[in-house]
Amino acid sequence: MALANLTWSPEFLLLGLTDSTDTHPLLFLLFLGIYLLNALGNLSMVVVVRFDGALRSPMYYFLGHLSLVDVCFTTVTVPRLLANLLHPGQAVSFLGCFAQMYFFLALGITESYLLAAMSYDRAVAVCRPLHYAAVMTPGRCWALVAASWALSQLHSLLHTLLVSALSYPRSSPVRHFFCDLTVMLSLATSDTSAPKAAVFSEGLAVVLTPLLLVCLSYTRILVAVLAVRSAGGRRRAFSTCGAHLVAVSLFFGSVLSVYFRPSSAYSARYDRLASVVYAVVTPTLNPFIYSLRNKEVKGALKRVLRGRAASQEV
Repeated sequence: MALANLTWSPEFLLLGLTDSTDTHPLLFLLFLGIYLLNALGNLSMVVVVRFDGALRSPMYYFLGHLSLVDVCFTTVTVPRLLANLLHPGQAVSFLGCFAQMYFFLALGITESYLLAAMSYDRAVAVCRPLHYAAVMTPGRCWALVAASWALSQLHSLLHTLLVSALSYPRSSPVRHFFCDLTVMLSLATSDTSAPKAAVFSEGLAVVLTPLLLVCLSYTRILVAVLAVRSAGGRRRAFSTCGAHLVAVSLFFGSVLSVYFRPSSAYSARYDRLASVVYAVVTPTLNPFIYSLRNKEVKGALKRVLRGRAASQEV
């Protein structure tokens, strides 16, 4: 079926955030601002972690990779969303649509496993501070990041191949701002039982595994924090963990509500809104929640900027 699709090349018409054919200049400015903020925040983290020697701990190693994933994750969907807000109903080729799906799924799953690795890192730091260096070795950190990237590629490849092998009409309206897995399944004219079974079995396992790890890690942190006698120490810990939990809840909550709910509960408007949360809002908030409020990161940013200013003067 995939070869037949390529032979007569079906097209997909992205309808964007709404089904109307009107332009939305105000929404364009809003999402452009969010995208630029995302790029500024996440690329700043990537540069600071790469070039500042003071940020060599496992936490910043994970944060550097998370920031790289976040800026790529939004870049997969937001530029086309911006174009669609000014020119609605743009056509996307078969290959372009499924290439976007592949990278979107791969980067989304990579993000979920990096969030799990970061929560594990924080749990070790809080619950076993004396053994932290022995547990979070450079080799183990590298293995966690490599596994996050590798597993996500295999997951994305499986689902992209399954869905792209289905038959589609020559021209199909896509009620979304990107080629989403669930929407493409609804457009298929051939039997979708195998891809749907994969989504609700392998897909659910891949998504729930990092979520379970995050929950276990933060439960251990919560138990350790409640044992702290200092009220000020508990308040600081809850402030930090609370912000992290908000970001994690937004990401996993919106993902689960879109991909793992009965087909009878489908709503194009809700799917678009939830997708904006996990694909645009959460990646933009992550650098500010996890790192840019941190004094160490602020100091590193100042050092990097001073170093660039000094090199320009020379």
